[in-house]
Amino acid sequence: MPPRLPISDAVEGVVMRLDDDFLLSAAMLTRGEFVAAGALIIRYGIPYLDKPYSVAPDLVVLDYGDMLTGEAAWEFLIKQSHLHPRADVLGHRDDGSDQMLAVKQLDFAIPFDVFVYHQTADRKPLAKLDALIAAKPAAFPKRLLDYLPAFVTVADWQARHG
Repeated sequence: MPPRLPISDAVEGVVMRLDDDFLLSAAMLTRGEFVAAGALIIRYGIPYLDKPYSVAPDLVVLDYGDMLTGEAAWEFLIKQSHLHPRADVLGHRDDGSDQMLAVKQLDFAIPFDVFVYHQTADRKPLAKLDALIAAKPAAFPKRLLDYLPAFVTVADWQARHG
């Protein structure tokens, strides 16, 4: 069996808590509670069907025996998993617990969760991110921008967030 390798992106940034929301920013924000800063790891959680959890995948076992990790696993899940509903997904849930479930138990139709971790070896995230605050969002990984709404300022985010 190949070593499990979570789908991750490395970023430099600051995580702040503003009320019940967690924001990733390029620099320290003037409002909110400091959570973490520096080199951070971003992972993406695919929600379960009809349950309030998501799993950050690190190994996919296809029904015919092939095993995929890292980027290959992510590409399979995003582009081909509907062809293999019995494939198993291993990863870590947002509470850090180890999980194994069938692809058909995941909901690819709703937005994915974006989690932030201190280190690659961490299983439990520091937080589930709600938005990116950055004057130059293009400086962040494309996948992050695909799954996390980006705003130039906190005021822009608050105007949209409500």
